[in-house]
Amino acid sequence: MRLPFNLFFLVFCLFYTVSAVSSQQISPSINDETQATETPNITMLKPDARGGKAYRLTYLVSAPIDVFWLFKTDFDNDFLITNKYIHSHVFIKKEGPAVITENTYSDNPKRVFRWRTLAFPKKHRLTFELINPKESGQTFHYGYIQLKASGSNTQVTQVAYFDFWGVSFWVKYPWQGGMEDFLMNTARWEQQTVLKRRLHYSDRVRKK
Repeated sequence: MRLPFNLFFLVFCLFYTVSAVSSQQISPSINDETQATETPNITMLKPDARGGKAYRLTYLVSAPIDVFWLFKTDFDNDFLITNKYIHSHVFIKKEGPAVITENTYSDNPKRVFRWRTLAFPKKHRLTFELINPKESGQTFHYGYIQLKASGSNTQVTQVAYFDFWGVSFWVKYPWQGGMEDFLMNTARWEQQTVLKRRLHYSDRVRKK
């Protein structure tokens, strides 16, 4: 997911060219069959045929897959706002297998991102799609999250396809607020947060 740009950022990007980060690869390539490490890896992928950008984020969390699955599918929660980039998170409703949630982000709290997420428990897979792209300033944004057991840990692979005005600059921007910073911060936040809540979800697994 991408943070909305503020006006200063948009103007700034018209006059600045970033060369520090490759548009093809941010960190060593890793595919879904490769064991992840604690250090998150970001790889740029071939984008949607409509344009935009795409990435694969892969990392390891210190929790068994059944425990982490409960964490990832706990949509009606209040802990997401402890992520510095997330201003608000609201569970809207459940529509059959789909869950609708709304997020706002710290860079522009007035802009609402409404997400539709489908969970596939047997495959430990989530698919997500932004269902109000025009209102949130994007052309499209969708992808999936795949979990894979790795001993007593869980490998997480997140793939996303997205497009919006200024997307190429955001992907290459190497400092705070850019794609790499946002994804790395989110992955590390998740690694730390699941440790704090692991006992809670472990109890729920045992009670099943």
